[in-house]
Amino acid sequence: MNTISVRLPESLHKKARDLAKKENMSINQLLSSALAEKISALMTEEYIELRAERASKNKFKKALSKVANIEPEEYDK
Repeated sequence: MNTISVRLPESLHKKARDLAKKENMSINQLLSSALAEKISALMTEEYIELRAERASKNKFKKALSKVANIEPEEYDK
């Protein structure tokens, strides 16, 4: 495990301390979890952008043409 020193504004540190206490975890656990969530969100955004670059309007229209043109069930409206 690595150690990192982070400078936080007092107000942010207090909120982190209060939240960690409320969630019954250490500040380290809270910050690790928050960082993991942020990294995951950014990686997902990057993945979607890469997939969008490979997108093809023609392939989409071809796939859409295979969908039956029927009215949805009442519960799906």
